Amino acid sequence: MKLSNNVEREAKNAILASLGDVPFVKIEIISSPILSPGCNPDFRIVAQIEKKTCNLIVEVGTNGEPRFARQSVNKIFRCRSEFPGDYPIFIAPYISPRSAAICLEADIGYIDFAGNCHLSFQKIYVHKEGKPNPNTNKRYLKSLYSPKAERILRVLLMSGPREWKVEELAKEASVSLGQVSNIKKLLADREWVKSQAIGFALCEPYELLEEWSQNYNYQRNKISEFYTTRSSGDIEISLERFCREEKRQFGLTSISGSAHFPPTARYQRMVAYVKGNVNEIISKFDLEPVSSGANVILLEPYDEGVFYGSQSRGGAAVVSPIQIYLDLKNFGELGQGAADAIFDFVIRDLW
Repeated sequence: MKLSNNVEREAKNAILASLGDVPFVKIEIISSPILSPGCNPDFRIVAQIEKKTCNLIVEVGTNGEPRFARQSVNKIFRCRSEFPGDYPIFIAPYISPRSAAICLEADIGYIDFAGNCHLSFQKIYVHKEGKPNPNTNKRYLKSLYSPKAERILRVLLMSGPREWKVEELAKEASVSLGQVSNIKKLLADREWVKSQAIGFALCEPYELLEEWSQNYNYQRNKISEFYTTRSSGDIEISLERFCREEKRQFGLTSISGSAHFPPTARYQRMVAYVKGNVNEIISKFDLEPVSSGANVILLEPYDEGVFYGSQSRGGAAVVSPIQIYLDLKNFGELGQGAADAIFDFVIRDLW
């Protein structure tokens, strides 16, 4: 596939940025070399290292996700077998740690437009990592972390290594078959799911949950904050009973939800999801709206998927540990410690 002018320019700039600071190296980039019918890289680099010449072959990808990185590595292998003396390099807009590991395992160098790279040939060793993706695919993130897509992610994360058929997963998550197929493809591009005998299963739950927590938007919920003189335990019991009688969905989350899982901890603020308008609750329980100092926080959920996996813990209705973890990650410094605890003591055992 012919590279666009912009990608070609960015790739060449990335090469120069990675090797340009090495004082004893002079490079010449040769575009579109055809070395043989089975080896047609995007660039070939002639590197003059002191008095020695080294040839580098470069494959450029427009997507650096693991599935595409692996495809490029397989293509590069054909060049390596025909030109074993040439050092192969894979270049993409962004190369994730997982894609970088694929390249390193194959003994192939890599460079991305963000500045991450690994080059090791003759006297040259350049390694840079940890630079974030400056060209995050917002469309990709919007697709993977939309409300309907998140329903699918909750099911996968809560079910551990279970194998799913598309039809079964769509029914369990209350979404369309097309929605499941789209999410399956996005996860497969990152090699976070794997095909099995009759379906597919999540194979990288840690990576999925971590990225989701970084892109999760707690503010999508309608958040109402109140103060009450009643204790957290008392208001929880009364509010849950009211919601049950009114046939409303209810579930503790965040710091008050995590306290019902080991290791239990004291807390003085109740945070709960409540389906439906909270005005009736405000008047019935004499809650005082406040802009600071709240000890009751009610969330009208942006999507009913937040209730998936809800359970009773010690007589209290709580949302799933996955949902609690996501909400805790948006709860400031106090939430970070509680998120780590529920991950270590509860979520790990799911997988």
